[in-house]
Amino acid sequence: MNKENQALISDLIIITMADGKIDEAEYDFIHRIAEKMNVSSKEVDELFHYPIPSQTIPTEMGRITHFYKLVLIMNIDDETHQNEVTAIKQFGLKMGIRQGVIDQMILKFAEDGQKTIPSEYILKIFKTYYN
Repeated sequence: MNKENQALISDLIIITMADGKIDEAEYDFIHRIAEKMNVSSKEVDELFHYPIPSQTIPTEMGRITHFYKLVLIMNIDDETHQNEVTAIKQFGLKMGIRQGVIDQMILKFAEDGQKTIPSEYILKIFKTYYN
């Protein structure tokens, strides 16, 4: 399980580094997520240098949750770069998330400079495109 968690943290790191830099808020967010996933601070710092390839997330809820975290980290520094958007879209498509969902999530975060999206709204987006 720890390798799976490390791979998920690596995905966050890849999104964070897509714009060529990492700021303190992004770094702290990754460490907080890692702590909840039982990935040590030392392991996280190693993943910044040697990321683990993405792994298949077997459940729909797992994919939704992980994709949300990816979009969240993209927006945590109040700057969204095209490289980050491209990386998010690639991750989403590899996870089997429909393009419309990806676009809606990115758009919702961009609206009014939102930092989070209520879980009910996220589920509504997914239901719209999957039902």
